[in-house]
Amino acid sequence: MPPESRALRKRVQLKPFGRPLALTDMKEPTEILVTLPGGRRVDAQVGAHVVHTDQPRSNGGEDSAPSPFDLFLASLGTCAGIFVQGFCAARGLPTDGIRIRERATFSDDGVLAAVHLDLELPATFPEKYRAAVAKVAEQCSVKRAIAAQPAFTVTSGVPAQGRDSQPLETTARWRAAS
Repeated sequence: MPPESRALRKRVQLKPFGRPLALTDMKEPTEILVTLPGGRRVDAQVGAHVVHTDQPRSNGGEDSAPSPFDLFLASLGTCAGIFVQGFCAARGLPTDGIRIRERATFSDDGVLAAVHLDLELPATFPEKYRAAVAKVAEQCSVKRAIAAQPAFTVTSGVPAQGRDSQPLETTARWRAAS
């Protein structure tokens, strides 16, 4: 990597918001409660928020909310958007006219092959920040989490009395192949 690229990366990597990233927010265990309210709908209680999902009519749902996979894809673009917004806020740059166009491509067997984020900046966006804001968007936490290939564990069991969850039996464990 050329020295000027390393310098740019160092400047934007840890301070996209004008201060060091608060990585400690993501070091604590997070519990999300998922419920099945009926039909093909599935909800997730995330802190004080409920995220609703549904399947399209073509897959037996009512199309009343995005599908879980659509939310997964949207989390990539919106995460990049938060990083871009923080970068601009730290520098007093307006965000009017900034858009991120996300395109997913799939393999012949329907597996996600790539995600392309095109950062669309207005003509008035300062030239000196164009490369840096793109670097910041590349550092989104969702992308980093996927790149880390976390282990997934699925368990099943009957909740213990007085607790929301107590797994009794492990049914599946997997990790993405490297």
